[in-house]
Amino acid sequence: MNLMIDKNYITDTTIELVKIDSRNPSLEAEAPGEIKCAEYVASKMKELGLSSKIHRISEKHANVVGVLKGSGQGKSLLLNAHLDTVGTEGMNSPFSGKLENNKVFGRGSQDMKGSMAVMLAVVKALKDNNIKLGGDLIIAGVADEEYSSKGTFDLIKHYTADAAIVTEPTDLSLISAHRGFIWYEVETIGKAAHGSRYDIGIDANMHMGRFLAELDKIQQKLYLTNEHPLVGLPSLHASVIDGGTDISTYSAKCNLKIERRTIPGENTDNITEELQNIIRKLKKQDPKFNATVKLILERSPFHIHENSDIVTISKSVIEDILKIPCIPKGAPFWTDAAILTDAGIKTILLGPGGNGLHTEEEWVDINSLYVLTNILIKIITKFCI
Repeated sequence: MNLMIDKNYITDTTIELVKIDSRNPSLEAEAPGEIKCAEYVASKMKELGLSSKIHRISEKHANVVGVLKGSGQGKSLLLNAHLDTVGTEGMNSPFSGKLENNKVFGRGSQDMKGSMAVMLAVVKALKDNNIKLGGDLIIAGVADEEYSSKGTFDLIKHYTADAAIVTEPTDLSLISAHRGFIWYEVETIGKAAHGSRYDIGIDANMHMGRFLAELDKIQQKLYLTNEHPLVGLPSLHASVIDGGTDISTYSAKCNLKIERRTIPGENTDNITEELQNIIRKLKKQDPKFNATVKLILERSPFHIHENSDIVTISKSVIEDILKIPCIPKGAPFWTDAAILTDAGIKTILLGPGGNGLHTEEEWVDINSLYVLTNILIKIITKFCI
């Protein structure tokens, strides 16, 4: 089936989206958020004849969702892309949307405004080619993925589907698993005193050193665990440490932030208990040792079985279009796919190529957007029957 795909629409929409500043205000207080971007996408959805709605989450955060209704006789599919971006420090003309050598440059071009343009172009192509679907196609532009995923958490309160494709940039590879993460805050509590008063001072920084030594033992053990076949090993690192007030005072408190990257099958309670056990051990060795562990944020790892229908259909389509074997891969980063999966929606990752995510020069490959559009249309026509 030779499809009519409007390549100019894809290019122009990508450029227009990049021109809209949608930096995440959860990362930069003065950033505008996704409201204007959601309004632009809603206008494009209206042009395409979709029933659409902007869901305001907060003053600066919003989702936009459009639905192409099917006949009711088939399975539904959700396409997901986030509208927010990270900051622009060090970038020249971050919102120019410059087109050069089949690349669109600018913040969010690959992550993931090119994908949002593709999702709209998919609907246009379905209509231009007079393709009718059995099941609903849901197009979602979501907020806050770059921080705490308020958008997709709100999305699943209002919408569901039989399957989903998160169009994060994957260089047209099919991603069926990725790691999760847990953020912890550890605080050791000492007693402030003048540097000369060793008899009453308790050094929270020294006590944190003891904790870090034990934490390093856990890290080394993780390197000896069984690798997940797609995402590799779990890991942890001490991200930020802060303690003390001046050079001549015993530190009363020391604060440590830890990131623990998880693989499918790991249990958060067990991981937290490992950290609590360090405190118990050190307290037993020294009654003056005093520390607390607090879980700040956790996000699940993601994995979908290779025999799931959305996986098998997507593999077949990708192989047919790219003319190469499609072997599902794992990703080291986290995405909203985990939230959708936890909500009972079978999910994969599939997105365009490019480079420079979160760096000073970001770009998306225009040709990969064209190919992605073709792939998604054929997946949709096979799945939503």
